[in-house]
Amino acid sequence: MKAAMIHCPVLAEETLNYLAPQSGGIYVDGTLGLGGHTEAILKKSAPEGRVIAFDWDEAAIHKSQERLRPFADRLTILRRNFSEIGDGLASIGLDRVNGILIDIGLSSLQLDMGERGFSFQRDEPLDMRMDTRREVTAASILADGSEKELADIFYYYGEEKQARRIASFIVKERAVQPFVSSGQLADIIARAVPKRFHPKRIHVATLVFQALRIAVNTELENLSGILEDAASLMYPGARFCVISFHSLEDRMVKRKFRANAEFKVLTSKPIVASQEERERNPRSRSAKLRVVEKI
Repeated sequence: MKAAMIHCPVLAEETLNYLAPQSGGIYVDGTLGLGGHTEAILKKSAPEGRVIAFDWDEAAIHKSQERLRPFADRLTILRRNFSEIGDGLASIGLDRVNGILIDIGLSSLQLDMGERGFSFQRDEPLDMRMDTRREVTAASILADGSEKELADIFYYYGEEKQARRIASFIVKERAVQPFVSSGQLADIIARAVPKRFHPKRIHVATLVFQALRIAVNTELENLSGILEDAASLMYPGARFCVISFHSLEDRMVKRKFRANAEFKVLTSKPIVASQEERERNPRSRSAKLRVVEKI
């Protein structure tokens, strides 16, 4: 299946309206994924707008290149995390840009085709690395973390109220056999959480999987880094758009945007998907867009 057929970029119209790309401008897509937002920016900024796209997932880069081949003369792809945008731009002779976008959710590729344990819908190896060059995996965290360390990860990164009980079950289970698959982990979480506390709208393992993914990929540290650095990488009048998917990220974005004297906040409340988009693309239901402009 072609990447263009399986990827629906969230809040695409709203993001383009705020980013306002123009011909001759240089824009950063800090999370290339399967290329949906990058393609939209390139089309909107034709004929001379450029996009510098970042992604540390090699599989995503390969998939998106087919979709973006018609724009190859105006596109540069760098295999780096968005926390490294400054170094990435410097490596190609740039220091500032006319706009930055980061979409910090999982891509369709990682959920549906990654085979790295991001989802509990199938039984996959417990990897969860977005960048396979990194050493730490979800399995290694579950194997090496103390009961307290695991509980803290589940509570602070997943806001999981049953964090201590789940961590206790995991430590007891790993003494018998190591955790190697997503199905195995989902099963122990389901057994650890009393039935009366199973959420109605999401799978009982959702928050723990989220927490492990954040820990493996140092996602909050990376987000904090680009939120601190972005202003120095933007021309006056440039806009910085951030799409987040859970409350931890959104709170950090809101706080750092408001605290930065170089930014003018353009979204007093986050922009959310329309009812039509939520029905068309269920992934968009939790998406929140916040935007600032460099003063």
